[in-house]
Amino acid sequence: MVPLSHYLGLSVILFGLGAAGFVFRRNIITIFMCIELMLNAVNLAFIAFSRHLGRVDGQIFVFLVIVVAAAEAAVGLAIIIALFRNRDSLNIDDLDSMKL
Repeated sequence: MVPLSHYLGLSVILFGLGAAGFVFRRNIITIFMCIELMLNAVNLAFIAFSRHLGRVDGQIFVFLVIVVAAAEAAVGLAIIIALFRNRDSLNIDDLDSMKL
């Protein structure tokens, strides 16, 4: 059986990679993927704690987070496509104002 610390270590590494990508990258698609990576890292921690404690609460919460993340991905990608069509760029520095 894999100990809880291994799951939490992997979760911390994934969250750190997502946070670093969010801070240092300038492409809006990459930033969007980094946010999703951070959400999945938190989900992994919830599942690990849920299994360690023998309760189902964490798994139900992860299911709800995945549903919300799917809706967020659909809306976020639609906004990204609209921005690309209007600005012809996915660089975050080129999207500094809300006016078209």
